[in-house]
Amino acid sequence: MERAIRRIVVVGGGSAGWMAAASLACSFSPRLASGDLSLTVVESTAIGIVGVGEATIPPIRDFNAALGIDEAEFVRATRATIKLGIEFRDWTSNGDRFFHGFGDYGPPLDRQAAAQHLFRLKGLGLINDIEPWSVPSVMAAQNRFASPLRDPRSVLSAYSYAYQFDAALYATFLRSYAEKLGVQRLDRRIVDVSLRGSDGFIDAVVFEGGERLEGDLFIDCSGFRGLLIEQTLKTGYEDWTHWLPCDRAVAMPCPSVGETTPFTRVTAREAGWQWRIPLQHRTGNGYVYSSNFVDDEAAIADLRSQMDGPALAEPNLLRFVTGRRRKAWNRNCVSLGLACGFVEPLESTSINLIQTGVGRLLDLFPDLDFDPVVTDEYNRRSAEEVERVRDFIILHYHLGRRQGPLWDYCRAMSLPDTLVQKIALFRARGEVALLENESFRESSWTAIFTGLGVWPDRWSPLTDQTPAGDTFERMERRAALIRRAVESLSPHDRYLADLATSVTA
Repeated sequence: MERAIRRIVVVGGGSAGWMAAASLACSFSPRLASGDLSLTVVESTAIGIVGVGEATIPPIRDFNAALGIDEAEFVRATRATIKLGIEFRDWTSNGDRFFHGFGDYGPPLDRQAAAQHLFRLKGLGLINDIEPWSVPSVMAAQNRFASPLRDPRSVLSAYSYAYQFDAALYATFLRSYAEKLGVQRLDRRIVDVSLRGSDGFIDAVVFEGGERLEGDLFIDCSGFRGLLIEQTLKTGYEDWTHWLPCDRAVAMPCPSVGETTPFTRVTAREAGWQWRIPLQHRTGNGYVYSSNFVDDEAAIADLRSQMDGPALAEPNLLRFVTGRRRKAWNRNCVSLGLACGFVEPLESTSINLIQTGVGRLLDLFPDLDFDPVVTDEYNRRSAEEVERVRDFIILHYHLGRRQGPLWDYCRAMSLPDTLVQKIALFRARGEVALLENESFRESSWTAIFTGLGVWPDRWSPLTDQTPAGDTFERMERRAALIRRAVESLSPHDRYLADLATSVTA
């Protein structure tokens, strides 16, 4: 313990800062309680948080569970709704839709993946799409929800879900959690960063008035500006605008209208795409776009015209450059969230990348020696993960069949080699070549491929051993079973109401 880290400083609050603080506090609670470790979050109320993302993917449930957070309490505190996946509209032509559900397509049939049998049936002209075998897709279409059953024999066990919540309320919720475990919060504006002359490591942050806060390990959650990782340590940034040309977003909330849907909706637009995220108390709306193809005023007007109701706030305009820091961890500074990079909001990956970044830090937690072997491994895993996410997002644009300058550019642009390989293999055999540190599984890639009209030319030849008629009948029975099971569930709003009642009872 002589070389143990004893002072951790988190610069910046918001979702990133408080997720980091809460997770570290939970993991090191005995040391915090004994005074052997200090953990301080520095945030300034004068500096707002970005707060664009209000939707998540299923691993957020693992994060909350690891902290011992009760789901009902969380849903009430953050005004959350359930997210079964994402509904895509107009990505191939106006009026089309498909759904990326958080679940697979059922158990194997005759020792072959269900999806391979479905590819065969599609190739033979016996089915039109794959969604009737995706439980979350069927649930979303009926606006129903129930927690997955534990009995693996039930079709209502084979899916997952995430949440749509108010990001600012989530940060407040985690702040309360962390402070109860001994995390200290300082409301200060940082005006300078002090470096050690011997090795260039960060020694302290300096506040207005000259007060200093020293630390051993610094976590940069300062947003796009990257106060520590970039402005101070000059880490460098890898620009992905060539592949992800959207560089602006405008966000505006509006009142909730009608039933709350258990999914996020993303609608393709001329110069990007629009999100709709229903919460209990309002609906989040935004337009992610490329400034090369539409100006800010036109984008704001376009978003207003597509919302369910009048805006509840002025437009929040954000400018960004898609990409990543060349090192997520540099010297004694680990960057998380927007300070680490940004792959735009499509598929709701921002909060998940914070979560996995904190998890990697705990797995590879340093001592005062900051062994470069450990740091290099952290950076390798971080780079691979965000590059896999990047490829998944590029896929949506590249395969989109909309007409217009942005979409024409995305179809014609050169692709990362890793994505070229994935597309080629799926077209040839319906297989997804998952690489190390992937955030999305085969079923997610399959949903996007098929939803955008890309079906494999061939399928596993082992599926041909079963007569096509028999396979069709068995899969139709499975689809009917899913449909009947979902019809027995309560509406999404009823589930939320029951959950709220369970909290207050």
